[in-house]
Amino acid sequence: MSGVFRVRARRRFPWAAVLAVALGGALGSVARYGVSPWIDRGGAGFPWSTLVVNVVGCLIIGAVTVLLEEIGDPHRLVRPFVGVGVLGGFTTFSTCVADVGGLLAAQRPVQATFYLFGTVALGVVSVGCGAASVRAIARQATGSAERAEQS
Repeated sequence: MSGVFRVRARRRFPWAAVLAVALGGALGSVARYGVSPWIDRGGAGFPWSTLVVNVVGCLIIGAVTVLLEEIGDPHRLVRPFVGVGVLGGFTTFSTCVADVGGLLAAQRPVQATFYLFGTVALGVVSVGCGAASVRAIARQATGSAERAEQS
């Protein structure tokens, strides 16, 4: 009979994580807004700033993911703050899709297609490069420390 009347444990809402994401997202969005005007739009209405921000953001996401998941032992709120918040606010794939719509509306379907698929491809490659770079630096640092201990 005790199984029928089980009391469900009440889960608490993760306010700290939500706040970390919100603060990080605000910082990332402001950073994107601040960086975008500095990037040459390349003329002819091509969305260079969105492309550059997304590729750089993906590079940083790859690096930060390795730092947080494989190398460090961060506080439980660091990943939501940095990964979801700051870098999620900095990158802007929704703007990429809107830019594709703008290119299509401007009767530039070839540019729209290359921009869409190029952004995704460069983003994936950038994540891999960021991750591989941090792993290589960590291996080199570990090897240098081991050689110093042996001396």
